[in-house]
Amino acid sequence: MSSSEPILRVEGLSAAWGRDAVLHHLTFEVDPGELFVLLGPNGSGKSTLLRCLAGLESPTAGRILLEGRDISRLPAHRRGVVLMFQDAALFPNRTVYENIAYAPLLQRRSRAEVEDEVRRQVELVGLAGLEDRTPDHLSGGERQRVALARTLAARPRMVLLDEPFASIDPEAKAELRADFRSALRSAGASAIHVTHDRPEGLFLGDRVGLLFDGRLERVGSPHGVFADPGSERAARFLGYNVLSGPEGTVAVDPRDLHVSTDGGGPELSVVAAGTTGGERLVIYRSIDGERVESRGPEEGPLPLTGQRVRANWTRSVSLAPPPQGTAKDAKNRGGLDRT
Repeated sequence: MSSSEPILRVEGLSAAWGRDAVLHHLTFEVDPGELFVLLGPNGSGKSTLLRCLAGLESPTAGRILLEGRDISRLPAHRRGVVLMFQDAALFPNRTVYENIAYAPLLQRRSRAEVEDEVRRQVELVGLAGLEDRTPDHLSGGERQRVALARTLAARPRMVLLDEPFASIDPEAKAELRADFRSALRSAGASAIHVTHDRPEGLFLGDRVGLLFDGRLERVGSPHGVFADPGSERAARFLGYNVLSGPEGTVAVDPRDLHVSTDGGGPELSVVAAGTTGGERLVIYRSIDGERVESRGPEEGPLPLTGQRVRANWTRSVSLAPPPQGTAKDAKNRGGLDRT
């Protein structure tokens, strides 16, 4: 395989739980050394996709090619793909050193090679001094670092990360994200990271794919996907307001939304207003039930609940109209969901 060819190619992959289709004809590629992020809400099929790639679930259609070889029917242990779950799943009675050494020992590397591998991984993920601790004496973030080190020590051809920061305290999450990205880069690993956390996905990914209802809707650079979400549901998921203006349906960043008591923009009613630490957040409801947000500096008095205003904006992104018959469903999902 030349360096210009993808390390992973997924072609028309579909999967189901019983009679319920979960994934629908997914096609995408991952380049060598690339961190590809799949972003989507809970229930969109992200974890099912990873389980199919790892060999833990059988697809109903399509192919999975790793370095040009079809691995679709290979058992999990022969694929060269390692899946890291939300739960670190460490061996509870083994030390950090022993957890990381597990795969190299199974691969029958020499004792010197195992020691060198563990030492390198410990430095790579920031675990120096913790080698003799067992998992119950580690923080959640430290356990995830051990899990990543154990994964990389196996020298997989592809790393799959299933929301590895979902249970990590917010104050530790930012540092852990940066360290994971640095460790994967240093190891030269090719990886797919799935998450429903928008900032996390946009920060980590070399490229980002948006997955909704088992369908891959958009793939591109983080900047390109955010700057041009394409559809209403993608815009909502990425944190935009979806509003109707003279130019049609548009996505408006909450930082670009401004309101006044007069003017010709869409009418909004204030639902709640407050501050989030250096930033003002106001939540509105449009006359057709759309949830709308504005964010900006903490200046002046907060608007009162129930106050009616008119929306206007300095910038917007045009959106494609929803497929026929889905407008009501899109509206019922509401506007921005930042939970």
